[in-house]
Formats: sequence, structure tokens, C-alpha cells
Amino acid sequence: MDATNVPEWNGDPDALRAAQGELAGRVRLKDEFAKPLRTVAGFDVAFEDDGATTRAAAVLLDAETLQALETHVVRLPTRMPYLRGLLSFRELPALLEALALLSAKPDLCLIDGQGFAHPRRFGIACHFGVAADLPTIGVAEKVLVGTSSTALHEMRGAFTTLREGSEQIGWMLRSKPGCLPLIVSPGHRVAMATAPEMVMRFVTTYRMPEPTRLAERIASRRDE
Repeated sequence: MDATNVPEWNGDPDALRAAQGELAGRVRLKDEFAKPLRTVAGFDVAFEDDGATTRAAAVLLDAETLQALETHVVRLPTRMPYLRGLLSFRELPALLEALALLSAKPDLCLIDGQGFAHPRRFGIACHFGVAADLPTIGVAEKVLVGTSSTALHEMRGAFTTLREGSEQIGWMLRSKPGCLPLIVSPGHRVAMATAPEMVMRFVTTYRMPEPTRLAERIASRRDE
């Protein structure tokens, strides 16, 4: 594991916050993904053994048909406790090992969690994208930081800006009418304006887009 991307946990959260600040400078919010997309991958993490084991799931799909091509699960000892805003340092080692099991690098990765919509603009989707140098988007179910001043329409696919102060950090996306919106933000090598439409491309009849929905099922062991 590259210590530049994932320094060892020594009990000092301030050191990890400083690392986030340095790594956040490497994030590129511009479209640098293959066109047309051939594959898309979903990633999610859950925990077993009362939190002692980190379980990461990776699902590779055909970007056009959304047919699952590969699924992989990795289990590693949990490296540090949960600390708000520092989740990526806890989850990234297992996620990168799951990525390494895929037969080819995906054209786009959807990560269950925040991207740019993070207090230090470096959520798990940013960290994963920078570490793997892959286009990534964060898809979260709850707001970590930021507010929206515009009411979100109930129509499927409607989205409105998520801001902290005057800065746009992501989007509120109505992926399914009657359901709470998703929090969508670019992670790396995807433009802010592109993120919500790219996520909707992979939404079927569920609230979550297929890549992260399938990854979440595997990570939480609901398919076993």
C-alpha cells in the first residue's frame, strides 16, 4: 500500500487531515473518461466481526447493458476506528485490493460515499480516484456537509446544487420519485456538471444506480 495515499494509522487524526489537504490538491474535476464508456464499476464497504474485518465489494458492469461481468469481495483487518470525515483512510485499502481483482480497469467508478461534497473536499470517491488514477463519482445517501437553497422537484432525474457557502460541492439528485434524493459529487477526473447525468445513466427502477446498488448488496452479504 502506497503510504503517500494511505499513511499508517498512528492514532493522530490531525495527521490524516493534513494528508487529506495535500491529496485534495491532486483532484481533477474535469471529464477524463473514455467515450463511449465500455465498463462501469461499483464499490462499497461493510464491516464484519463487530467491525474487526473490513469487507469491500467490487462489481464490474457493461456500461450499455448493465450486465454484471465480474464480482469480487475482499476482507482485511480493519485498520482504524471510524472518525467522521476520515472514512476513506479506513476503507481505501480494502477497496483498492478489490479493484486489483478486476480483470481490467473500469472506464468509470461509482463509489458508495462522498466525493467532493466533503468538509475538506476529499471524500472516499476522491481518495479512491486519486489513488487509482481512475474517473470516479461519489454517490451517497445522506448529506455530510452543505445545503441546497432550491427545492428539488419530485420528477425522476431532477437535480439541484449542493453548496457550502458560495461554493458548489455537489448535487441533490432525485433518482426515484417518492424517495429521498441522492448526494452526488465528482471524485476525480469527472466534471461537476457531468456527475448527476452520469449517475442517472445507470439508474433503473431503484433509488441507487446499479453499480453501487449491486456492490452494496454484496458488501452487506444480502446476496448470500
